[in-house]
Parts: sequence; C-alpha cells; structure tokens
Amino acid sequence: MQDIYYPSKDGITTIHACIWKPEGEIKGVVQIIHGMCEYAARYSPFAEFLTEHGFLVCAEDHLGHGQSVKDKTLLGYFNKERSTDTVIEDIRALQLKVKDAAGDKPYFVMGHSMGSFFCRKYISVYGNDLSGAVIMGTGFKDGLTLGSALFLVRLNALFCGWKNRSRVIKKLAFGGYNKRFSPARTESDWLSADTVNVDNYIADEQCNFSFTNNGYAILFGIIRQACSNKVISAVPKNLPVYFVAGKDDPVGDYGKGVVKAKQKFEKAGVKDVSITLYEGARHEILNDTCKRQVMDDLLNFFEKNM
Repeated sequence: MQDIYYPSKDGITTIHACIWKPEGEIKGVVQIIHGMCEYAARYSPFAEFLTEHGFLVCAEDHLGHGQSVKDKTLLGYFNKERSTDTVIEDIRALQLKVKDAAGDKPYFVMGHSMGSFFCRKYISVYGNDLSGAVIMGTGFKDGLTLGSALFLVRLNALFCGWKNRSRVIKKLAFGGYNKRFSPARTESDWLSADTVNVDNYIADEQCNFSFTNNGYAILFGIIRQACSNKVISAVPKNLPVYFVAGKDDPVGDYGKGVVKAKQKFEKAGVKDVSITLYEGARHEILNDTCKRQVMDDLLNFFEKNM
C-alpha cells in the first residue's frame, strides 16, 4: 500500500489517500469511497484481493476522517462551509491523479454507507468518465425526514456550536439500529454478525468516535441530495450500477430502502441496474460472514464491465 497526499478543495486540509497496485499490468481501477467514522486503509483486505486480479485500487480519507485529520478533536468535522461538494471534488482529485498514472483503463467507483450517498452524487456529476459503480450499504430517505433532521442539527449548532457532538442527534440517527439484534452485545452489533469485526471497530479510535453537528449536516445533506430526483435523473443512462447490501442492514431498512433506490434509478432510465441482498448479513458486508462471496460478486461485476 502506498500513501499519497494532496490538497483538499477546502484550501486548508491535506488529504491522505491509499493506493494498492497489482504486481503486473493494470487492467482496471477501482476507487473506494469510504463511509462514516472509518477510513481508507480499512479496505486493505478487499483492495489486496482486487490487486491479485489485476486491479489498481485507491481510496482517500474524507475530511474529518483518518489521516486527513491532524487534530483528533476534529474527527467528524468536515469544513466550515458544510459543503458536500468539497468532498465530491476531493474524490474527483484522486480520480484524476490515478487516471494520469494508470492511463486509459476501465475506471469504477464503489461507495459504502455514507460513501454510497457520496458515490450516488458523484456518478450524477462525473459518471460519464466511469465504467460502472457499486453502491454498497445504502438506503433511501424522503426529503421531509431529512429536512427535519437538518433542522435539528442547525438548531443544536445554534446553541452549542458546529463542533458540538450531540448525544441526542446520535441517538435519533442510530438509536434504533440495534433493535433487531436484541439483546445486543454492544452498541455496534448492527455493523456485522462477525463479533471480531465489531470489537475491532470499537477498539479503533479512527472509527469509534461521534460526529459533530458539522458532520451530521454533511451526512444528512448528502443523503438528501443522493435521494433527490434531480441527482438520480442526472446519472448517465448507460452506466452499469450494482446495489449490494446485507438483508439485515438497518441503514437500508433491511433491504427495502435498497430496493427503493434501485427502482428510482430504473425509473430515471438507467438501463443496467442490478442488486444483491445477502441473507443474514448486516451493514459492513465486506467485514461480515459473507465477505468472500461479496468480494467474488464485486470482482465479477468489475470484470463483466471492462
């Protein structure tokens, strides 16, 4: 794994990114867009699997995440402007850097969780430069619900500031995620049926932190954009899109939200939209008991669309 650094669109931050290169010729590129409260290097096992099959893999640490944060107190804080477009352009900057090095090879993006919503926005803007997209661990929320959530975040920020980490907002956002897994062993049981993965996540200080009000404004903002008809209708009609999720993932409303997102893409005229829901799997399907099957399915999608 190679570490690289480049300036963020915010004009202040230095973005950290990881690149995994195959030993032989590069046959394609997969860019990973990570989720909330995690970081690029967590995808090393999957990235190394893809390099064994000839793919170059890259991923950046978003603002407020991983090694793009120099002060740990700023984990979960994106930027003063609360701009989702800044993250989109940081993702774009990495793509342009990698394309310069890899040449004219098939280029795919894959977004997980919060990253799935950034991915959905990204392909609506830059989808014509891509060979396909994987939308992992996603869901669908209506504008009214997200508008109400954003109102609460702004109200809390008015009194407590944008760097405040509200327990109330965290509970409203994620408090119900463990209900299906009661009695829960930890607060993070919804992430995976693999207890080792859950314990590793909790022990990792670059994962086990709470978002600031600023972070929640970005999160709810990108979900609202990604679920809007405006963004969905802008996705290129010939771009292959593959939705993957666990059937027991609360983020996707146990499959229902993932199916709804897929249907929205189809209704917008996107011609090649497919879906796999993994029985018994929760949110982090690349770290769940089904991970080998997921890796094989994703590899098949990439190779099929070369």
